[in-house]
Amino acid sequence: MDGASRATLVAGRGIAGNADQGGRRQVTLMDLERWHELMDRLGADLETSVRRANLVIDALDLFDSRGRMLRIGNARLRVWGETRPCERMEEALPTLRSVMRERWGGGAYAEVIEGGEISVGDAVTWEHFST
Repeated sequence: MDGASRATLVAGRGIAGNADQGGRRQVTLMDLERWHELMDRLGADLETSVRRANLVIDALDLFDSRGRMLRIGNARLRVWGETRPCERMEEALPTLRSVMRERWGGGAYAEVIEGGEISVGDAVTWEHFST
């Protein structure tokens, strides 16, 4: 997982150039504040890259966000569910996986509804949508 300051989101596909395309799990999201809570709880200081999420979002709680619409810059994503932490979390730090299972600590996964270029620093907000 290589960090990037910008990406292109493609509607119905995910992140341009990403190996996994299509389906509902096109983009994985991690809440930076929640990650810091987990690190404080475990007395650790791991980088967010350990989580292997596609996007790290600051100051927006992903807990129980299933079905909500997220706007990042000009792109729109529909959150479909919670990303459950895998065994790699336990390899990174013992007990990390178990504490990530609480309150959506592993983040969320989403489908790109409306694509566009996104960059670090873009506004990230919840919005209402009609089905």
